[in-house]
Amino acid sequence: MSEQWTVSTPEKLTFEAGVSRLKVRTITGAVNVVAAEGPARLEVTEIDGPPLLVTLANGELTVSYDDLPWKDFSWKDLGPLLGRWRTAAKRRAVVSVTVPAGTAVELGSASSDTVISGITAPVTVHSASGSTTLVRLSGPVDANTVSGSIQAQSVSGDLKVNTISGDLTVFDGTSGRVKAHSVSGAITLDLVHDNETDVQIANVSGDVAVRIPAPTDAEVQANTTSGDVSNAFDELRVGGTWGAKQINGTLGAGTGKLKITTVSGSLSLLRRPTSEDDVPADATAQDKTPADAAPQALDFSKEDEA
Repeated sequence: MSEQWTVSTPEKLTFEAGVSRLKVRTITGAVNVVAAEGPARLEVTEIDGPPLLVTLANGELTVSYDDLPWKDFSWKDLGPLLGRWRTAAKRRAVVSVTVPAGTAVELGSASSDTVISGITAPVTVHSASGSTTLVRLSGPVDANTVSGSIQAQSVSGDLKVNTISGDLTVFDGTSGRVKAHSVSGAITLDLVHDNETDVQIANVSGDVAVRIPAPTDAEVQANTTSGDVSNAFDELRVGGTWGAKQINGTLGAGTGKLKITTVSGSLSLLRRPTSEDDVPADATAQDKTPADAAPQALDFSKEDEA
């Protein structure tokens, strides 16, 4: 069974039939996808230009334009498409979709800003220049952009990112597997996971900075041809000849891997400070110091040790 709607003005739709997959194709504006209980809902708050075509068939909800030929499109083709659409009629839409957490999501846009939150199923994002924000996603993520920025916060699923000049920033990342590639965009990872590390980063001229917890288990191999190097781990060796520099060694048991390659970008390996939450749960009261018993007393020695 298939249902279809045409949305030419701000409108709200509720879909009583189950939704297991969401596909959104837009040009400019914004797309927000949020996981929530109950039936899927669509709200279009702004729309300029041709109407959006909304289709629900066999559990797949599609939001797009009738003449948008982006079926199975590649993110690498979005650059030329963006130039073509800029000369066409103005198309702008602000779309918000609420779906069950287990809904697979696939978004594609020329320059729409995108936010996806709370999804546990696979997520795929293709963008030319719009920003992408990913929050609390636990399924595998495949995000691709030409010049737009990508920010991921508290993402625990496998993360795969490709950019040309767009920056990638990961906050509080718990992904066990991260694979990122860029030409000139900066890559910054802040990882907090306690599982096995599997991080692979390749860049050409963009800077790379990775902050990982200590202790962690990983075999480290990082190198830059002409960029500066910074290393916060005594267990790792910094070497090289002429302009090329490498950071190599083993952290912990070395069961995981951290591999970074950049040509002319700088390379930084940073140590994530241990938080007070890392105190073992079985710590007894007699193990505590007077400072622990009186939290109002400031202990500046802890800052010195950090």
